Formats: sequence, C-alpha cells, structure tokens
Amino acid sequence: MTDHVPRVLLYGRAGCHLCDDARLVVEQVCAESGATWTELDVDDLVDADLRADLSELVPVVEVDGVRQGYWRIDAARLRRSLAAPRVSP
Repeated sequence: MTDHVPRVLLYGRAGCHLCDDARLVVEQVCAESGATWTELDVDDLVDADLRADLSELVPVVEVDGVRQGYWRIDAARLRRSLAAPRVSP
C-alpha cells in the first residue's frame, strides 16, 4: 500500500456552494485526523462515464475509494470512516 495516496478524495466543481461547504468539512476533519486528501474537479475528469455518474452528485467524498457521501457531507460520518483501518483501493 502506498502512503502517498490520499485517503480522502473530494470531487467537486468550480462555482458550487455545496462543494465549498464540503471542502471546509473535509479540510477540518482531515486536519483533526492527520489524513491526507485531494480534490478533483468533476468537469475535468477524462473518464466520461465517471464524470457523468458524479456530475449530479457533487460534492462527492470517498475514503479509501469507498463513497462516503454526496451533496451535503457529514463530518461525523467522515470521522468514523477515517477512524477505520485503511483499506487498499
């Protein structure tokens, strides 16, 4: 398993107020837990199927490759997900 792969992945898009809210939640929870995270703009995804799947759901948060929420991101759920042992994607 590679430690440089972020545990948390946030899919969002520019100009999305829910994405702005989600980013704050992810930043805070990851800072508390020491987890790494990254954000991808759903509109920049090369995979057209993934782009189509996520487009209406943004923001979407995944932990270790498992979807943990969309639209409104729940900080408590994200904390619980990060408290679990890391699994390989």
